[in-house]
Parts: sequence; C-alpha cells; structure tokens
Amino acid sequence: MILEVAILDVKNGLEIEFEKNFTLARQYISAAVGYKGHSLRKCMERPSRYILLVDWENLESHEVGFRKSNEYEKWKALLHKYYDSFPTVEHYQTVHENNI
Repeated sequence: MILEVAILDVKNGLEIEFEKNFTLARQYISAAVGYKGHSLRKCMERPSRYILLVDWENLESHEVGFRKSNEYEKWKALLHKYYDSFPTVEHYQTVHENNI
C-alpha cells in the first residue's frame, strides 16, 4: 500500500465552498479501483491550507487508474477551481509503522 500526500492551498475566502464540494467529489475517488481510504485535514496555522491523505493499493491505482478515469475529470471539475496553485502531490511507502 502507498500513501498519496497532497498539499492543497485553497483561495482565501473559498474554504467553506471547497469543503462542501469535496464532500461531493469524494464519491469519485472512493469509487476508484485500488482506493483504500482518505482523510482531508485543515491546517490550524494556515486556514486556507489542507492536506489530503489517500491510501492506494499501489502507485498505478492512483497515477493510471484514477487520474486517467472519467471519475477524475468529475473530481477535477468540482475541486481544481479552488486551488491557489496546483497541489504538490507525492507518494510514500511505509518504512515503519506503530499503531496504538
């Protein structure tokens, strides 16, 4: 499993609208093959910054399966207009994990 980490800087004043549309858009990402779950978190120090964490079965599930799908086009139409700059997206693999 891999973790996608996306830093989302939303245009000032559009945070509430972005969050509402994210609620609609999540149906598209969660329908993707290889999707395992996600979390959207808001930065406390910078209220226009969010971090999106998505667990994927493998890198191809995100990069090919989701990003080349019709669902991604719907996701993009709902959310990309809110970004102040295009998100930084990176993928991580687990080296060590300790669950409490």
